[in-house]
Amino acid sequence: GLKSATELAVLNANYMLARLGEHWHVPYRQTCMHELIISDKNLRETHVTTMDIAKRLIDYGFHAPTVYFPLVVKGAMLIEPTENESKATLDQFCDAMEAIRNEAHTDPDKVLGAPHHTRLRRLDETRAARTPILRWTEPAAS
Repeated sequence: GLKSATELAVLNANYMLARLGEHWHVPYRQTCMHELIISDKNLRETHVTTMDIAKRLIDYGFHAPTVYFPLVVKGAMLIEPTENESKATLDQFCDAMEAIRNEAHTDPDKVLGAPHHTRLRRLDETRAARTPILRWTEPAAS
């Protein structure tokens, strides 16, 4: 089953590359393996960044892809669809990315203020990294 799983992961990544490549900047156009890279380069005039896109994806029900990696691609989003994702899920993700791209051009504040549907809004990640609030409690007695 490993060969089949690998083939499906590669197929899923290339399918998403074809879909997302219609509207997103794709720094490497060749056939990819199990992951693809797109960037926020085409959104620079909107001031929407990769992190804003990642936060907005939460509102669409998706966990954000790896952001700002690889470091050689400015504004990179590394997307790794696994072998067990259905075509319907891949299409939903691609549709969400298209919607976010459109929002960035028509209503950038909607993207810049994301996430909108979570208990906590956008955190100050720099402050959290510099002054973390860590809590540890004793485990419950067994």
